[in-house]
Amino acid sequence: MAEHETPKQDNVAPGHESSASMKQAAEDLVAMVEAGAREPSNFFASGVITLLCLCWSGFQLYLAYQPLDSHIARAWHLGFAVCLAFLAYPAYKQQTPPMWVKWTRKVIPNFARRSIRTYIPYYDMILAALATAGALYIWWDYDQLIYRQGLPNTMDIWMGIILIVLLLEAARRSLGPALTILGGIFMAYTIFGPYLPEVLRHRGVPLDFIISDMYLTTTGIFGVPLGVSTDFVFLFVLFGALLDRAGGGKYFIDVAFSALGTFRGGPAKAAVLASGLTGLVSGSSIANTVTTGTFTIPLMKKVGFPAYKAAAVEVAASTNGQLMPPVMGAAAFIMAEIIGIPYLDVVRAAFLPAIISYLALFWVVHVESMKLGIKAIPRSQLPPFFKTLLRGCHFIIPLAVLIFFLVIVRRSPVTSALLAIESLTVIMLVQRPIIAFLTMGAHRRAGTLDPQVDTKRFIAAAAWQGLVDIWNGLIMGARNMISVGVATATAGIIVGVVTITGLVGRFITLIDTISMGNVVLMLIFTAITSLILGMGMPTTANYIIMATLTAPVIVQLGADAGLVFPLVAAHLFVFYFGILADDTPPVGLAAYAGAAIARSDPIKTGVQGFAYDLRTAILPFIFLFNTDLLMISGVTSTGDIIWLDDYLHIAWIFFSGTIAMFAFASAIQGWLVKSCSWVERLALLAICATTFRPGAFAPYLPFDRLGMQILGVCVFFLLVAWQMAQKKTKKKKKVTT
Repeated sequence: MAEHETPKQDNVAPGHESSASMKQAAEDLVAMVEAGAREPSNFFASGVITLLCLCWSGFQLYLAYQPLDSHIARAWHLGFAVCLAFLAYPAYKQQTPPMWVKWTRKVIPNFARRSIRTYIPYYDMILAALATAGALYIWWDYDQLIYRQGLPNTMDIWMGIILIVLLLEAARRSLGPALTILGGIFMAYTIFGPYLPEVLRHRGVPLDFIISDMYLTTTGIFGVPLGVSTDFVFLFVLFGALLDRAGGGKYFIDVAFSALGTFRGGPAKAAVLASGLTGLVSGSSIANTVTTGTFTIPLMKKVGFPAYKAAAVEVAASTNGQLMPPVMGAAAFIMAEIIGIPYLDVVRAAFLPAIISYLALFWVVHVESMKLGIKAIPRSQLPPFFKTLLRGCHFIIPLAVLIFFLVIVRRSPVTSALLAIESLTVIMLVQRPIIAFLTMGAHRRAGTLDPQVDTKRFIAAAAWQGLVDIWNGLIMGARNMISVGVATATAGIIVGVVTITGLVGRFITLIDTISMGNVVLMLIFTAITSLILGMGMPTTANYIIMATLTAPVIVQLGADAGLVFPLVAAHLFVFYFGILADDTPPVGLAAYAGAAIARSDPIKTGVQGFAYDLRTAILPFIFLFNTDLLMISGVTSTGDIIWLDDYLHIAWIFFSGTIAMFAFASAIQGWLVKSCSWVERLALLAICATTFRPGAFAPYLPFDRLGMQILGVCVFFLLVAWQMAQKKTKKKKKVTT
């Protein structure tokens, strides 16, 4: 993550930490969750981590140019991930050692006495070597493994056990206990399944069969999720890391502030725009919160937002960043592979809901600003827009390259990301020398150039700094991928268990029984399950699990009720609620990061952030029943998607959907132009319902679907006009009095 200068804040009350220390606390949280908290003071240990990161990035770039056998490529990818997980993440995060360390010290007095942040203990090195050996054993003995596939020998079984156990430990270190506990429960299910109640019972799976499926084939650990992480995700994460190191992240924030700062609640609206732009290439809501929140949260507080609301706005904007194509928290690539549709089809389906959700967040921020009486920031206190826009417009080039080759030319995601990285690398090499040359020219014309400055040395130093930026970007890209690689592999364990035990069929029966065949209850139960599983777990891992367990349930039970839910809609449903878990108390990690910067209560921040995100929570329910929002008009008998191709119809869907979401947000906030009465709030909810779900009301009213939507939009604007007239009348009476 690039270092940014924190804007000046108001004086801190006694007893509070400085804003710099709060920023550091938030960045430490990101380091723990995203890139590993350990920075060894020993030169050799630090060099090993750096070298492994550079080798991993180099391997992935080589793989993009020269593909290898998929199983071997995944083995190397996982080998790097688990090795770095043990070297970069300590066994425990708190400075006070856990009980198992204290007990060990009774036998070994000096055990783990050094700092967990600056020292790599010998046992972590041993575990890293064993985990790496377990992953690379696939590559080492690949030919023989193919020869005896399905009949693992003793060495295969032992290596499989070592990798499974250490992978769960790596997940605990890098992702927290949630995914490890879940993976352990599923592994236990394969062993103890025959002794469970009938609804979950299976015949039992022998150990050699478990190892064969989990370890030696591409069903479990080395399955589709890890394959997508290997083939696609790394390049996009690397692109985001390089763009941030080049200064692109700060550029997006500066543009957002200069464009929106003069509007009411400008810093909050800038936070929304900056988080959306960062979310284009960032797959992490926590890193997004800290990167943009360092700037936006102090300024929101300065113009009048309470601390917890300032943090909540940033958290809501940052979690929604994972909805934004093309990266979408890496889930878009995995979704395309699981469903078996082109990646661009996932992006196409996700596009309108993501844009509508972000526009609605702008509206929420505007409403909050009106409620709090917040004014705009004077233009004199903001950077000039066009100068700011032009200053870093070269950062738009790699994004344009990515979108051009991905969307227009329709090249593969790998090729598109690779071309974008190449263009960004060129920019990183030349931007600093060009800036240095122009700066010296300006000083020379102004007569302020120091005659002792060596022009060639000055430009050469700038060029060297560009190489350093690339070096650091390659390292940070690899460190950011540790948790993703471990998460996808660990989630593969759960996918493998579901496959070999036939759990999906039992899960369908279980949910059908609990929901009593009611589709809405089934969806609510699925949403709650996604939120609970997503607490403390990466969105990608949560999506993989829910896509395996509950997405087929949604499609099957919907079909039993006579409804046709497109598969991509069901997968987006569980994906959305996995994202919302990042700001859902009591575990929402993005809320903790935002609260650390704002010096607010993380639970209160999470509750407020989730309240802002209620507009996002209703979208999945809407697009399941109204697939027009996904630009889908239906599904063929073979399951192929029928896409909408009428651009006027799509434009109307977007416009009416945005108005419906504005109505819902105003109903929740209790404010439109002024404070809303309960009757007006109910009217706004009715507008939302009739506009989003016109088919449900059309049979009872003398309007068709389009007529219902037009009616809803018209009533919304009539209500706005009514409140404006009331407000104007009240103002006149006040002046007269």
